[in-house]
Amino acid sequence: MRLLVIEDNRDILANLADYLSLKGYTVDCAADGLTGLHLAATQHYDLIVLDIMLPGIDGFTLCERLREGERKAVPVIMLTARDALDDRLQGFRTGADDYLTKPFALPELAARIQAVLKRSTGGLQHTLQVGDLCYNLDTLEVTRAGTSVHPGPIGLRLLAALMQRSPAVVRREVLEEAVWGDDPPDSDALRSHVHALRQQIDKPFGSPLLHTVHGIGYRLAEH
Repeated sequence: MRLLVIEDNRDILANLADYLSLKGYTVDCAADGLTGLHLAATQHYDLIVLDIMLPGIDGFTLCERLREGERKAVPVIMLTARDALDDRLQGFRTGADDYLTKPFALPELAARIQAVLKRSTGGLQHTLQVGDLCYNLDTLEVTRAGTSVHPGPIGLRLLAALMQRSPAVVRREVLEEAVWGDDPPDSDALRSHVHALRQQIDKPFGSPLLHTVHGIGYRLAEH
C-alpha cells in the first residue's frame, strides 16, 4: 500500500513517514500544497494524509481539486489543528473521508488508515497475488505456477504480510509483529521461518520472489 503524506511541519512529517513505513506502507512526502497536489495528480496512491494549513494551496482546495480530477476516488484523511465544527464540516464537504485533529496518537492514525482503506476497497481482499504466486485467504491454499505449496501456519502469516505490502520492503519488526504479536521470540526465529518459506515458494521454481534487504527486512516481488 502506497501513501502520500502532505504536511508542512517537518518534524511531524518525518515522524509520520517513519511510523507508517514501520507499519509496512510505502510513504511519499510533500511539505507544501503545490508539491502535494502534483504528486497526488501524477502518481498512484492508496490513501492521502492531508494537512489543511499548507503553504501554496491549503488542504481544502487541494482536496477539492483531487475530487474534480482523475484522482477523485483516492481516500483522504485530513490531519489538522483546526478542530471547530465548521472546519470539520468543510473538510467533509470538500471530499475528506475522515478528519483527525492534532494532537493525535500515531496508533489512532494507523487504525483510521486501515479502516478507510478497508471501506474504500470493499472489505478485505480474498485472494493475494504476486507474479505467479497466489494465496487464497478463504481456503488458505497457496499455489505457484499452478502447483500447490504448503508453507505451514507461520509461513502463511509471513506470506500474507509480505504479499499485502508487495512490492514494498517489509521491516523485520513488522513481520515479527504479524507473526507473533507483541511477544516475538529471539532474533534468529524470523530468519529461520523466512528460510523455510523460501524453500517452499522459491526453490522449486525458476525465479525468486522472496528477497532479503540486508539490515532492513524482506520484500516479495518479481524483481
